[in-house]
Formats: sequence, structure tokens, C-alpha cells
Amino acid sequence: MKNHFSNHSGDAVQGSGLSRRDFIKATAGGVACISFSTWMLGCGGHGNRSAQVPSYPIDTDVQTTLERTIEPGMTSGAIAPEDLRRISDYDQNGYGFWNYGAPLVAEQRDDIMGTSYAPPRSNDPATLLRFFAISDIHITDKESPSQLIYLQPLNQYGFEAGVTSVYSPVMLYTTHVLDAAIQTVNALHKSNPIDFGISLGDTCNSTQNNELRWYIDVFDGRIIHPASGAQVGADRIDYQRPFKAAGLHPSIPWYQTMGNHDHFWMGSIPPDGREGNDSSLRDSCTSNEVIAMSNLLVRGNDIYSYKQPGETRYYMGVLDGATPNGEIINCGQVENFSRPPRVVADRDRYSLTKREWVEAFFNTSTEPAGHGFGLVPAGKDPDFACYSFVPKADIPIKVIVLDNTQREDDQSTAIHGHGYLDEARWQWLKAELADGDARHQLMIIASHVPICVQKTGSFMEWLDNSTNPDAPQNAATLVELLEELHSHPNLLMWMAGHRHFNTVKAFESPDENFPENGFWQVETSSLRDFPQQLRMFDIKLNSDYTVSIMTTNVDPAAKEGTPAWTARKYAVAAQQIVNTEGIYQADNTTNYLVDPVTQNETRSDGEVLMDPSIRPMPTGSYNAELRMQLSPAMRAQMQSLFPAL
Repeated sequence: MKNHFSNHSGDAVQGSGLSRRDFIKATAGGVACISFSTWMLGCGGHGNRSAQVPSYPIDTDVQTTLERTIEPGMTSGAIAPEDLRRISDYDQNGYGFWNYGAPLVAEQRDDIMGTSYAPPRSNDPATLLRFFAISDIHITDKESPSQLIYLQPLNQYGFEAGVTSVYSPVMLYTTHVLDAAIQTVNALHKSNPIDFGISLGDTCNSTQNNELRWYIDVFDGRIIHPASGAQVGADRIDYQRPFKAAGLHPSIPWYQTMGNHDHFWMGSIPPDGREGNDSSLRDSCTSNEVIAMSNLLVRGNDIYSYKQPGETRYYMGVLDGATPNGEIINCGQVENFSRPPRVVADRDRYSLTKREWVEAFFNTSTEPAGHGFGLVPAGKDPDFACYSFVPKADIPIKVIVLDNTQREDDQSTAIHGHGYLDEARWQWLKAELADGDARHQLMIIASHVPICVQKTGSFMEWLDNSTNPDAPQNAATLVELLEELHSHPNLLMWMAGHRHFNTVKAFESPDENFPENGFWQVETSSLRDFPQQLRMFDIKLNSDYTVSIMTTNVDPAAKEGTPAWTARKYAVAAQQIVNTEGIYQADNTTNYLVDPVTQNETRSDGEVLMDPSIRPMPTGSYNAELRMQLSPAMRAQMQSLFPAL
């Protein structure tokens, strides 16, 4: 069997010695051409040579999960989770094979409508808004020296192999999957026009400039160079070869939300350290040496432990772009190396600050400029990444885009994947909700982190920083947040990503006499991990002047033989091997009723209670019609706008 853990590092170059500021200045001009494949393009050669670059059209048969679903096949069971890297053994053991299965019917949900509600016998709803959502794309520079790849196969304590966020074979094809998803949206738009799109965060895997640039350039329909560093394999390996992205249809505006991976190193650690004065993690991205880290997955409550003397550290490895399967190389315990393993450094890998990440969205050819960040209120801190917009001037629906990721300076020593609002964001959210009520606007909150679905200790629950009273605190407890949300009858939905699940949760009104004070939470799964989907949303006004949110999962229509098709195979294989049970929400180990006061499981007679509003998802997908009551004032507003229903 091939050695998957070669320590060979190939030829390397020494660090350039440029400062971070020099890196930023260098992105506009000739330096950007350094990382381009010289066999394909020289500086300024984009337009003349584009004909040489392939594109990857999707299948012409574009359907949603309302029409068919993807069903993974049977396997031999021979590959253990820690051997996920054994891609060459997938076929002979049945991994990655799938079939199209039955349609997934949209479940009609009246959970928050009140006990007296009866749907109309006949209904001819008007469509108010149609949009798509993607989340957790995790565009990955697989050759970056600054990753956590080795922790997955190391499986030191028996659970790390299940953490496919640090290694999955889909890492090879993240740009290709996004391109296929965008083309799928374009096809759906052609048959039924889409008003806008929104990305719910984690566009990048680890704050790197080249990752974000690839992401935006796929939307813009540019030539993508998915290799970095030495550009090995760019002339012969499918996932390394430059390609021309299709780009989002120019009539569809798209908006962006911030995720934890977009401004924390690997979504976990503030890149400038706990005190804000340690640039070593940022520097590691542009280094020519592979980073050495302790087991962050085990020390999740002590993320700076890798700095401590005596910690066992490991070189975290890279994926070898010269091999068809992207073998893991340059990894292992530090003591087993005579010197740090090296890669070819790449200036374009520099780590973006939160402000720089936001500013990158103004360098785009698609609409709108800034993709929402141009709407951030004047006078806010440069790191403030919240805004709101009204997608259609003649429809009273407002989208509130909320950055609810942690702050870099919150002094927390745990993995930075929690939900969090500082005082500025909390006051802004309350003002936006109050303004929406006053203007008779229905409202949707779009954030990265969902609420009230994770228990304490998961690193994805609402942050409680009270053990460190001198540190910045969450401006609102989960209870206070829910009280505020329930006080705004025009709130339809809280949208989120983060967990890579398609979970839908009902938040019933605390007062049964006012069912309009309830709202829905809809999560969208990752474009990286199985089921590797996006969501369509259709907001409809029913004949009885209630509202229905039609939410439908969509598989990118990957065409057989393309890189995106291979990515689907690898996503299916990873699920078959690792079996991430959370995507199914099938039992009380992954679907539990969270007490908002304690953020722990709710128990009865010692038994953990499942959340009755979260449905099991045997396919990992969930389609629904989510019904909502309107307040008397909002009902009157809609009757005046739509008198002919």
C-alpha cells in the first residue's frame, strides 16, 4: 500500500521577509501573478489565454429534493474513520457510490400557528420573495502549511477521526463544488426567477486571502487557480488545474454573512493571540514551514496550550497536489523530524483581519458592491459586520444580517465557535427589529450561528464568559435574546449555518393568545460535507393572510466526469466511513431539547428529551412548508397591498 504519510517536502523556498503590510500592498499588481501557473498564464495574460482553461458545465437535468434525493449505497465496512485518507481503496469497498432515491415531500408545519388554526380549504398564495442560501463552503487551500489535517487520521483519543472539518477528501474540490452550486442556482433562476442569494458564512476555511479570493472569483465567473505554492499538478491533476467558473447570473444580487472560520484561525483561535499581540498564527500561513500544533481537538477549552512547554506537538501536514488523491504529507510528531517539513511559501496565503475580509467584497464584478457590507451603518467600528436590506422595494420584507460570531478580544480560551453579541451588535439588533415593526415589515434574521440547538461544552452554544468577569461578556443571555425575539411579531425566521445540518426548529410564542410572536429557525447544511446542499426559500402569502415559508434542499447538479461529481463521491464516502449522526437528528444524542436557561439537555425521569419540533432526517435533508400567523396590524398591511387574494 502506498505510504500516505510521506515526510518528503520537495523543493522549498525561504520566506520572503516581507511584512504583512507588504503582502497586502502586493496583491494589486505583479506579485499576484507569482502564484499563477506559469504554463498557463503570465502577468496580464488573463484575457488572451482564457480559451485554454476548461470549464465544467453541470448536468442539464436540474432538480430539487422535492423530485429526487441522493441515497448512499452499501459498503464493505472495511475502512475505519481514521483511514478516511485511503481514497484509492474506496471503489473496491463500495465507498462513494450512491443512487437517486424517492422525492422528499415538504412537510406542512403548523407548530406555531396556535391550536385554533385551520388552513383554508382552497389556497392561491402569492409569492412575496424567492431566494437561495448557501453556507459553510469552506474554500480550502489544501497546500497551506497552516492547517490541522493530521489530527483526523491521528485519532489520538478515538474521537478525532470523526472531525472531518480538519480533513476530508472533499477539501480537494471546494472551488469546484461552489461553481456547480452557482450553476445550479442559475438553472433554477432560468425556470423561476430568484430575487437574491445569501451566504451564511464560513466562506473560507482559515482566514486566508487566497481562499476568499477564490470564493469571490467563483461568484464573479473568473479563472480559478485552485493550486497554491509550487503549483504542482496544475498541468495534469483535475483538482489542481485552472478552470473558468461560470459565475452567478448578473441579475441575481448576493449578500454575505460572516462566519467564525472567516476571521478565526481554523475557525477556532484569534489569529493575533489572546492578547492581540502575537502574529505567529498569521505568519504561519505564509511560512515555508508546516505548522506544529498540539491536539487542539482534545484541548478545546485551552486553545493556547500549543504554546506551553512540554506539550506534545505534531506537524499538521498538507495535501500533496502532485498526487491524484491528494495524499497527506509532511505530518507527524515533531520529535520524529530532524527539521520542520517545508513547502513552497505563497504570499497570497496571507491571513486577513476582519476588516480586510469585509473590504475584499468590494473587489467584485457581481452585484451589489460590497455584497451587503456597503450597507453597514456609518460610524460603526471597522469590525462591525451587520447590516439590513429590503430585497424588493414593493414587498415589506427586511433581511437583518447579523454577525453573531465571537470577538477576537473576548479573552475566551475555548474554541471560538460560540454565538455572541457584544453591546453594539445587541443594541443594533434591537433597533432593527423595532424599526421593522414600526414600518410594518416582515423580518428575517440571517446569521452564522444558530440558537438553542447546542448544549454547553459543544463550542457552538451561546457563549457564557461569566467565569472570567473581567473579560468582555455576551451582551445578552440566551433567555434575554429569546425574550427580545418573541416580542417582535413580524419576525418570520432566523436563518443559520455553522453546524452543517439541515435542521428546522420551531420557537412557539410564549403566549398562546398571540401565536404571531413565534418564529422559525432554519439551518442550511454545508456545501462541503454530505449532504452537500444549498437551500431555496419561497416566502408566500396565503389566501387567509397567513405566511408560508417554503424551504427546499437542492443538490448541486454535478455532471458525471467533472470535479464536482468526484467531490460528491468523496462527500458520500466520508459520510459512509465516519457516519456523522448529527445530520440525521434521529435520536437524543444529537437532537435534544435545550433549556435556554442552563443551555443543557432537558431531562424527564433521567431521560434526555428530544426536541419535538426538530424532525429526524433519514436522508440528511429536510423540506417543509412553515406557516406563520401575522399580527392584526401586519395582516391589515398585507390586505391593503394584496387585496385580491
